Amino acid sequence: MTRPSGRLQALQNDILEDIARGEPLIACMERLCHRAEAISPGVICSVVAIDNQCCLQPLASPSLPPHYVGAIKGVPAGPEVGSCGTAIFRGEPVEVTDIATDPLWRAYTDLALPLGLRACWSTPIKARDGRVVGAFAFYFRTARRAGALERRIVATCVHLCAIAIEHDEVRTRNHRLAYFDTLTGLPNRSQFNSAIAEMSAAGRRYGLMLIDIDHLKTVNDTLGHAAGDALIAVVGRRLDVALAGCLTCRIGGDEFAVLVPDCREPARMRAFASAAMAAVAVPFDHDGHSLVPGITIGGVIAGEDGQDTVTLRQNADLALYHAKETRRGRYVRFRRQLRSAMMHRIRTRRDVAGALGDDRIIPYYQPVIRLDTNEVVGLEALARMRLDDGRIIAAGEFQDALRDPKIAHRTTTQMLTAVATDMAEWRASGLNFQHVAVNVTSADFQKGDLVQRATRTLEKAGVPLQQLVIEVTEQVFMGGRKDGVARTMEALRANGSPVALDDFGTGFASLTHLLDFPIDIIKIDRSFVGSIDSGARSEIIIEALLTMTRRLGMKIVAEGIEKQAQAERLSEMGCGLGQGYLYSPPVPASIIREWLQRFAQPIQATVPTRGLVANAA
Repeated sequence: MTRPSGRLQALQNDILEDIARGEPLIACMERLCHRAEAISPGVICSVVAIDNQCCLQPLASPSLPPHYVGAIKGVPAGPEVGSCGTAIFRGEPVEVTDIATDPLWRAYTDLALPLGLRACWSTPIKARDGRVVGAFAFYFRTARRAGALERRIVATCVHLCAIAIEHDEVRTRNHRLAYFDTLTGLPNRSQFNSAIAEMSAAGRRYGLMLIDIDHLKTVNDTLGHAAGDALIAVVGRRLDVALAGCLTCRIGGDEFAVLVPDCREPARMRAFASAAMAAVAVPFDHDGHSLVPGITIGGVIAGEDGQDTVTLRQNADLALYHAKETRRGRYVRFRRQLRSAMMHRIRTRRDVAGALGDDRIIPYYQPVIRLDTNEVVGLEALARMRLDDGRIIAAGEFQDALRDPKIAHRTTTQMLTAVATDMAEWRASGLNFQHVAVNVTSADFQKGDLVQRATRTLEKAGVPLQQLVIEVTEQVFMGGRKDGVARTMEALRANGSPVALDDFGTGFASLTHLLDFPIDIIKIDRSFVGSIDSGARSEIIIEALLTMTRRLGMKIVAEGIEKQAQAERLSEMGCGLGQGYLYSPPVPASIIREWLQRFAQPIQATVPTRGLVANAA
């Protein structure tokens, strides 16, 4: 018969081999208990761990009935919580020789004594860093102390338990790192890939939503990455709660993916998308700053919008991209037309990028006219692209490309350089003009270098910055932080360059912009000018704008004048400046040179002002 010491050595070797093979922790602990009980007949073995709240979590108690194990599950460790709870609390062995009389068991005698449990010796299990991670216990059916052999068994088993639990912690930690996002605690891209592949392979009908956090980059750039991380974490938590029953994963920096099971109806997807957007949009505070999260969603339904995972994800991406460009903050479901629209955008961006590399983005100029004298007082530079075959196309035909911030930024830089070169040449030839306006985009404000680029470009060309008007639309205001845009505009004005608000009265433009942003010039949108001779409403609005801008010290320009009657009526109402096809379409620099030679104001009539000519406003 094998001696106890040999059997103890065999137990140790076998359990270590189980751990090395990656056997589940509970299976290792069950085998450990059975082997320990076999070496010392009459003892009952138990192993408990503790969770993050220091509550008991039974791992193995093969000889104890389920109701006993269930009764101690989740009980907080404490100073009088039987032998195991107390040993964990104290961090030292607790040997109770008589459960019936020991105060540590006062609350648990009714649980233990009916089972014939009379004594219990429990030893804390400690990790290498000294943390208590559980307890190993021997129960006895008689009131007594442990013998010498039993103490040797306990010492060996406690050591093995510590190794097994630490190994399981490492395995669990590695699993979380592999399959869960550390910032949000949500499943990560790997788990998402596995889940969508499994659902597709099983032929299940499901919905897929791809979700982007709106304006995360702006938060990172203005408030720091800690604020950005807080925003991501809050959005992740809210999505997880709002989309209960779905699998919500974080698959990228600002991107989440949601798998909606058993989804066959578009209405079900819309309902989940609406719930997500509503849950996310509640303000929260971070370090004294109030942040209002927003998300944009693209969605597909398996079967209708694609069969395989690759197609479904591509189509969800297309829907999300379209939503971000046209309906930010909303939900867009994929439709087949989006694919052709996307291919068009990709081709357009490629064409514009090539044109920028070849210096084929050029300015065309439309004159700004003094309505009472028909003299040219200024110009607006409009981007055009020269194609490989020599044809010229207007910016409206490559507008999609300008939604790319890098392309928009490069386009503005190339336009500023070309305009400054033309202005320098006209000045050198003695041609008179007061200003040239250049349109900029929200990308120019987000980059933060617009003032430096404009100043550097015009100084290099020898042109005063006072002759450059920067034109913005309300989209610029909506596309960046209000204070950042306002500071840039104020810096431009401080350097001498006036700022004009283009297309006033359309889209999101409102009177509040005149309060929030430093503006010198308002350009009345062509929609008002076009209907001035067909209804009183446009006249009333234009008259109100003229009165308001005069009192605010701003200049006003009417756009889109196409008929002489429109020009005459505007002049009668007191509008001094305008532009439109009545006078000239946008034309290349060579033709504008002739315009300036023939129709420019006489030099002696030019009055130096901050913006447009004072005597024409």
